[in-house]
Amino acid sequence: MKKLIVSLIAITSAFYMMALTFSPNQKLRYAEGIIESYYVDTVDTNKIVDEAIIAMLKTLDPHSSYSSPEETKELTEPLEGNFSGIGIQFNMLNDTLYVIETISGGPSERVGIRAGDRIIMANDTIIAGVKMKNNDIIKKLRGPKGSIVNVSVVRRGEAQPIEFSITRDNIPLFSVDAAYMATPTIGYIRIARFAKDTFQEVAEAMDKLSDQGMKDLIIDVENNGGGYMGTAIEISSLFLNNNELIVYTQGDKSPYHEFRTLPIKNKFSGKVVIMANQYSASASEILAGAMQDNDRGLVVGRRTFGKGLVQRPFPFPDGSMIRLTVSRYYTPSGRSIQRPYEKGESEDYYDDMRRRYDSGEFSSADSIHFADSLMHTTLRNHRKVYGGGGIMPDLFVPIDTAFYSDYYRDLVAKGAINQHAIDYVDKNRKQLLKEYKSETAFINNFIVDDDLMNSLVQQGEKLGVKYNEEQFLTSKEYIRTIIKALLARDLFLSSSYYRVANSLNPTYHEAIKLINDNNRYNTLLGN
Repeated sequence: MKKLIVSLIAITSAFYMMALTFSPNQKLRYAEGIIESYYVDTVDTNKIVDEAIIAMLKTLDPHSSYSSPEETKELTEPLEGNFSGIGIQFNMLNDTLYVIETISGGPSERVGIRAGDRIIMANDTIIAGVKMKNNDIIKKLRGPKGSIVNVSVVRRGEAQPIEFSITRDNIPLFSVDAAYMATPTIGYIRIARFAKDTFQEVAEAMDKLSDQGMKDLIIDVENNGGGYMGTAIEISSLFLNNNELIVYTQGDKSPYHEFRTLPIKNKFSGKVVIMANQYSASASEILAGAMQDNDRGLVVGRRTFGKGLVQRPFPFPDGSMIRLTVSRYYTPSGRSIQRPYEKGESEDYYDDMRRRYDSGEFSSADSIHFADSLMHTTLRNHRKVYGGGGIMPDLFVPIDTAFYSDYYRDLVAKGAINQHAIDYVDKNRKQLLKEYKSETAFINNFIVDDDLMNSLVQQGEKLGVKYNEEQFLTSKEYIRTIIKALLARDLFLSSSYYRVANSLNPTYHEAIKLINDNNRYNTLLGN
């Protein structure tokens, strides 16, 4: 025993002396080796390495991150533009996959899947009534192009489930949620993300709207968390003159680099208003900042998220990836819009939205104060703009809470409104499409009557939402509009939802009023 103790002391002393001469990288590998060689139980080396990487990145900034091979695929897929699957938009209703829409020309449409169908089984795996997570269901339906998935479908009016054999194919992921004429001369485009194909989608939408008489444009990036910087540069190039500065990046180990507009021939020359809010981030802020700093368009809404750090992906052979912050980006006037953070990832950083709400920022622009040191001026008209925490809009629009009630919140939380709309369309689809032969006819003429509202109350009761008359009256008209928007989406297109629901959005109305008021528009722009 004495010899063993002496040996252990000698080994430990030797390790200690070696560690004194190690670089930090060698020390990390050395620690891993000690654990692998001497730990009391069997260890998962891969897990130890992953956890070490995660811990290191947490000491840097809130946006440097590590993702496993599976997580990396899920993160990058929505930005790459397509995946292989069956081509449906779905919702979960009572633990059953309910088809809201089949993608035009996609695999499901080709075999006869319809909106309103309920998929209960995929390749002998029951996916209905088993509380399966959405991601797990998606995995059952997605797969390599050319592979086959057999599904069982319950369809209203059919006594037995219908069996379909669907050959998976590439499915486009669209990032333009809606594009329509808000008025006879004002177009509206809602961008959900800045993905690989977003520029092409936006350009095509603008061409169609121009054919319909568009003179001016509203770009909606509310709740848009960003995406590719290059896509924001492409879209900005549709509006700014050739060779104008859009954004520049710089970091301790990354030299100054400018990104200027691309030489696009057909520039849009009309008035432009960008709708943004506290959840508009990253590439959304690049677009908004470039338009604001070049005095090309106006930003309407609330102060944006404030993400001005640039991440570069560093993939590993196993498919995992580090997204490391390598530089900051700056708007053309020199603003860094990154909101303050302590070194590393902290709860305080992610609690910023609650602090903004509690401070009254969402309801009053007067609650927002910037230090003089953060002030910059726009490039043409020399208007004052501020950095250090998001893009401050040219026209502030407070959040609308007049409709809000706990009763409405509980209806949403229990899925009552969404489920009620799905049930109604499911029972009345043929009659509704017969009576309203187009999206416009439905939007202009359909009324969510009191019978439909009362049946929602009953639906809520079944799901445990106790009726509160006073709160119901507070939220009634808002709920009525949301139901109509959901019905329009299920009957026609995803963009139909926004054509109806935007009537509730005060920022949307302010954007239209601003474009229609030339004097106010030019005054805010500094012309």
